Amino acid sequence: MSAIPKPDMPVVELKAKDLPAHCPNPNMPIWSSHPRVFIDITHGEAACPYCGTRYRLAPGEVAHGH
Repeated sequence: MSAIPKPDMPVVELKAKDLPAHCPNPNMPIWSSHPRVFIDITHGEAACPYCGTRYRLAPGEVAHGH
């Protein structure tokens, strides 16, 4: 399940070591927290269904076993 990406939402580029991807991420302020959801970025880019933050794998990174 992923939300429709919103172009005005921030994009978080992840390295392979950061997988599995989840939102909220550690850099988000605690006041803007929502239930943790795992984000499937195996198809390039995905958005959080709660807040719309977009996640993608950084260029050159490869997801191994996720």
